[in-house]
Formats: sequence, C-alpha cells, structure tokens
Amino acid sequence: MSIIYKNTVSAEEVNLLRASVGFRQILPEQIAAGLDGSALVVSAYDRSGIVGMARLIWDGGMVALITDVLVLSEYKTHSVERELIERLLDFLRSKLKPGFGIQVDVKVWDNREAIYESLGFQLSANERRGVPMHICLTDQIELTDAQFKQCAFRGEKESSE
Repeated sequence: MSIIYKNTVSAEEVNLLRASVGFRQILPEQIAAGLDGSALVVSAYDRSGIVGMARLIWDGGMVALITDVLVLSEYKTHSVERELIERLLDFLRSKLKPGFGIQVDVKVWDNREAIYESLGFQLSANERRGVPMHICLTDQIELTDAQFKQCAFRGEKESSE
C-alpha cells in the first residue's frame, strides 16, 4: 500500500475524517478558517482518497498543540498516524533556535499512547502540568447539528416520524 503525504486538506475531507471517527461535522467555512490559522497541516492519501490528517497550532515561540489527528480505522496499523506526527515534530524541530524549547501538547485517542511515547511524549502529571480543561464557546451548535442531521435541537425531542 502506497501512502502519499501532503500539506493540504479540504474542509470536505476534514469532515469525512471527522465522521469516520464519530465526531460531529463542522461548517466548511469554520474548518477553512482553522486550517488557514494552522502552522502546518499534514494529510495522508491512498488511491481511494484521504485516509488521515493532523494539524499543528503553534504560537511561533514556545507552545504548540497537535490536534485533529484523524486516521481511518483501517489505516491505524499502517503507521499513518505515526508518520503524520513525525512530520509535524520535524517541522517544529526545524524551527528551533539555539537554547529554544517548544512544549508540544497532544490529546491521544483510542489507547494509542504507545505511539506517542515512542516519539518521546510523556503522560502529563496533574501536579506538574495542571488538569486539562476545555470550554466550547457557541450558542449556534444546534444550527450545525441540524445542517448535518447529527442530533435534535437542544431541548427538543427527536421525532420518530
């Protein structure tokens, strides 16, 4: 199997990968803005189309986040995820200046810690790094859900009609 890696991905491909792992769909305009604001995006393709992607958000100095690591389940045993992450890390290493360090965070899914540990990542200890937290800022998620037919509006019951 031959995998080709690129530094581009379309909003439609991102939504295809998101759907394949059970994540909600996102409006293409919002995906495009996220991709444009990324330091680097790496995608993987085989003959049939996209099979994986990963995105790097970096402040240009000391902190980076690897996010949207999405790989079709049938390619998880083909080192695609590892290659995506290595390409992002190689990019960051190429930007290091003498005496510089970059903290790179990643959220690991599906018990894949071994891949990341083999690349040098360590599990974060709460006492050293704090507890990971998040917030989703929106009051319009229902519109996206309705557009992609993902779930009923908040407060409404699903109709069985």
